[in-house]
Amino acid sequence: MEFPAEPFRIKVVERIRQTTRDERELVLKHAGMNVFNIPSGAIYVDLLTDSGTSAMSDHQWAALNIGDESYAGSRSFYKLESAVRDITGFPHVIPAHQGRVAENLLFSAICGPHKVVPNNTHFDTTRANVEANRGEALDFPLPEALDPAREHPFKGNMNVPALEKFLSERAVDVPMVVMTVTNNSAGGQPVSMQNIRETSRVCKKYGVRFFIDCARYAENCWFIHEREPGYKGKEIIAIARELFSYADGCWMSSKKDALVNIGGFIAMKDAALTQTLQQKLILIEGFPTYGGLAGRDLEAIAVGLYEGLDPDYLHYRTSQVRYLGETLAAAGVPIVHPVGGHAVFIDAKNFCSHLPQSQFPGVALTVALYREAGIRGVEIGSLMFAHQDKHNGRTVYPALELVRLAIPRRVYTSAHMTYVAESIIKIFENRQSLRGLQLTYEAPILRHFTAQLEEV
Repeated sequence: MEFPAEPFRIKVVERIRQTTRDERELVLKHAGMNVFNIPSGAIYVDLLTDSGTSAMSDHQWAALNIGDESYAGSRSFYKLESAVRDITGFPHVIPAHQGRVAENLLFSAICGPHKVVPNNTHFDTTRANVEANRGEALDFPLPEALDPAREHPFKGNMNVPALEKFLSERAVDVPMVVMTVTNNSAGGQPVSMQNIRETSRVCKKYGVRFFIDCARYAENCWFIHEREPGYKGKEIIAIARELFSYADGCWMSSKKDALVNIGGFIAMKDAALTQTLQQKLILIEGFPTYGGLAGRDLEAIAVGLYEGLDPDYLHYRTSQVRYLGETLAAAGVPIVHPVGGHAVFIDAKNFCSHLPQSQFPGVALTVALYREAGIRGVEIGSLMFAHQDKHNGRTVYPALELVRLAIPRRVYTSAHMTYVAESIIKIFENRQSLRGLQLTYEAPILRHFTAQLEEV
């Protein structure tokens, strides 16, 4: 398997320390068996998220020093605006301090009772922002996306026939259709250009806005380059421009493919909606030319947007993730196939087949990863997505029970990935010893962030 060396040299290092198993047992007890509650100093390899955890480049660090901190009309905003316009083609750009603020701005403006937002698959904060604004979040994944072992080059695609059937009946209730690229909740799977084109056609047919959640758009464009006929010889930025050309707007958590530690934006064609969102922005975040960010952050995003499209970087990035996934798969560890762009997703339902979903098998695996190896992953399963049926009160469990190993960009080496793989394989060999968990505390919204649990 081709695994290219890192296309960069390391100038600054951060010391990490491996704790003892006894230390980690105590940490887990104080954390209520929830890895979100573990302090980072007690983590050896942190794969909780790829959001805001990237290592910035020398060019980005240099850009920080020329940030314009003017309250209004910052030079740094115009650099960001120029970069976003160049890549996406959308004329109106609204900065925000991260993706979920962008989601809140959008959905607070367009949602309400009886409103429905279709998506290929909503992620947790997207779903929460739709529902918090009294809308309904509906997923339209491919059937293949619900089978972790199934191979499909674009498993993140929208189920276009199902979407069209829904819009033919309820388009009047749909303020926006969203495409998440890559499709995080479905295993970090990419979406094909053909599928984006077809989704756009259906939205235009029924007069519905089409927006892209583009947090990981560059990785998605790389997969289009690798897998979709007709794109092998195209520049990644040209693929990105075509992708955005089919949409009415987008929003981005720049903490992913723009390789920064904070920041985001909304970009769109609609001038009237832009004005509405800018007024909301002023109320909760700040003036429209800084949007809750320092000028230096705007500078770093403007640089990182282009660095994230570099083909050498994307080749290395996706190959590192694939190396971890294929090493696990070769040892029999059940994962989502094919390996996605930003993370390896372990099929926890299969891994912990002796545990029912009511005992949170994904959480059981995250606890074991930390306890045995000091590795932090994140559950994307019953703790995150199970909910009560509003008609009969029964618990509805998600089809997928996953543990995501999200790999920070430009942070860990191949030796770290080998350590992670060997640790997981050892746990897999002794998987029958993993114990289920039960809740002792849960919040009413996004409970997985702050839940407290105990082993059964």
